[in-house]
Amino acid sequence: MSSIREKVINDLRPKPFTKLAKMWIGLLLTVCAIGVYAYIRQLQDGLVITGLRDYTTWGIYIANFVFFVAVSLVGSLITAVLKLSGVSWRTPLTRISEIIALAAILMAGLAIVVDMGRPDRMLNVIFHARMQSPITWDVMVITTYMALSFLLLFLPLIPDIAIYRKDDKLPKWLLKIYNFFSLNWTGSSAQKSLLKQSVYILAVMIIPVAIGMRTVSSLLFTTTTKPGWDSTNLGPYFVAGAFVVGLGTFIIVMSACRKFLHQGEYFTDKHFDYVSKLMVFLLLVYLFFNINEYFSPAYKMKSNEADHLNELFFGSNALMFWLVQIGGLVIPLIVLMFKKGRKPYVAFAVSVLIVIGAWFKWYLIIVPALSHPAIPIDRAPYEWVNYIPTWQEWAITAATLAGMLLIVTYLLRLFPIVPVAEYIDEQEKKMRKS
Repeated sequence: MSSIREKVINDLRPKPFTKLAKMWIGLLLTVCAIGVYAYIRQLQDGLVITGLRDYTTWGIYIANFVFFVAVSLVGSLITAVLKLSGVSWRTPLTRISEIIALAAILMAGLAIVVDMGRPDRMLNVIFHARMQSPITWDVMVITTYMALSFLLLFLPLIPDIAIYRKDDKLPKWLLKIYNFFSLNWTGSSAQKSLLKQSVYILAVMIIPVAIGMRTVSSLLFTTTTKPGWDSTNLGPYFVAGAFVVGLGTFIIVMSACRKFLHQGEYFTDKHFDYVSKLMVFLLLVYLFFNINEYFSPAYKMKSNEADHLNELFFGSNALMFWLVQIGGLVIPLIVLMFKKGRKPYVAFAVSVLIVIGAWFKWYLIIVPALSHPAIPIDRAPYEWVNYIPTWQEWAITAATLAGMLLIVTYLLRLFPIVPVAEYIDEQEKKMRKS
């Protein structure tokens, strides 16, 4: 028993930053710095430096917000749904999913602030909230999800950092952090029982909050009469898409941990196979909602919906639309159905396609619909009708993505990437049974 414990502790001890890791962090910091500069320009000159105009009032900032909210749902999927389902193989995977969830929801909140022309008025959403407004509910549910995500990451981390708080192989500054956040953990049966109950309650709570968060986000669209948004299908469609892109992001990060942190023993081919099978199921559900989303308006072919669909299927957005549908949904589904397609490197490549396709999918949901105003303006300038993001928008958007990756990178380096105490308990129980 002691040999298992010692091995796991040694394997999962946080490792110092390598030269490659420092170069990666330097790249991310550079992207963030460029984004900060672009945002300072935006604060000085206003949203006029963006491509947003009277027609297209939402652009890649909102697409980014919807994308990050979607990615954050991986925490509820891996940590909560699989935990409550009694799936034992999910244990090594939970820490990564919790880190991704917290980093993504933080960047989602930042994306909203970036989209505001007057961020100094942000507190007005709270001080002058209107309960009939979807925006008020969106702020409430995102804040709640952020708090639950933090607790689901932090609470299971307490016994792990308590294990390492006196480890002389770690830097002294890190040991001080561990000692402070271990909260005098002794590992008593009372503490373990309380922790287990707390995590279980959080897991139960976060599932309806996560589903509610995506549903409320969809209300920002469905409460309008815009073509492509005026649909009762959009809520479950957003939820299904969120689970897909969240799991895709998780596979990418898990692949990076396996490759660069040399944790192949804990993120095995079996885990990639199981997660990829779960992805197949989610892609099938998402495909159903995709078909339903376009079939109903295509069947009725109302004038405004017909214009919107024609533009998506055959017009200026057709190339992007079909690349997203085929490259980000159909091809990944076909590949992952086969056993060889569920191998780590193939699953990684497929997940990259899924995540890229998902971001552009949110773009296609948002921007083309705004190109069909209820009251068109005659002889409107070209830039009013056609949205073209400026370099400042792309720089700020890239900076939020770099910010999320920066948070994930630091947390994976500073803390054990696998729940050490829980994993040791499971391995010891298996040894006793055998």
